[in-house]
Amino acid sequence: MTYPTPTPQAVPVNEPPTNQRQLVIIIYALYGAGYFLGGIPTIVAIIINYLKRTEIKDPMLASHFTWQIRTFWISLGLAILGMITVFIGIGIIILFATAIWNIYRLVRGVLAILDNKPMPNPN
Repeated sequence: MTYPTPTPQAVPVNEPPTNQRQLVIIIYALYGAGYFLGGIPTIVAIIINYLKRTEIKDPMLASHFTWQIRTFWISLGLAILGMITVFIGIGIIILFATAIWNIYRLVRGVLAILDNKPMPNPN
């Protein structure tokens, strides 16, 4: 007598809503596009961050939104400081360091969202 083999049960995966995850990826792309197309994509990205922030209920995606918003404001502040101090020579170093730091945060965020991981300590 043969017994039927049990069919494997699908294990529920705790994945965020696809459209919200895609939105996070699009926002990262807009921030990245700001390096090539000027500041307009970056402004669009921060506006979307603030408009959609209250709709994001998944803590993993919320950590990315916080990460993106903080990256924007800290980068803007450092860029302004760099522009002010460019006349005394230190501004070039500040602007270069800000660009490297900003790119690092964008790449780290993209890699995390592609792996469905939250941003550790986004604050």
